[in-house]
Amino acid sequence: MILYNITYTVAHSVEEDFVAWMRGTHIPDVFATGLFTDHKFYRLLNSADDESTNYSIQFFAESTDKLVEYERLHAQELRIKPQIRYGEKAMAFRTLLQEVL
Repeated sequence: MILYNITYTVAHSVEEDFVAWMRGTHIPDVFATGLFTDHKFYRLLNSADDESTNYSIQFFAESTDKLVEYERLHAQELRIKPQIRYGEKAMAFRTLLQEVL
């Protein structure tokens, strides 16, 4: 199992809209690619910054091949949408993790 994790640092001024948009639009768009088997959406409790909150969106894929396909066919288009909507008020970084059995 491969975990594709996107962590966002979100300014408080857009936080409510960000959460609603992620739940209602962005997460369903990513999941609709058919390349992920499940997803989770978390708010980090140990954010050190009083100006922002951190969120983690986790998408689970069966294999790295699915992630490669996502990157090749969908990632660029889907990554630009939150950038356009929030600019520097929601900054993302991405990590890939592999389940250790």
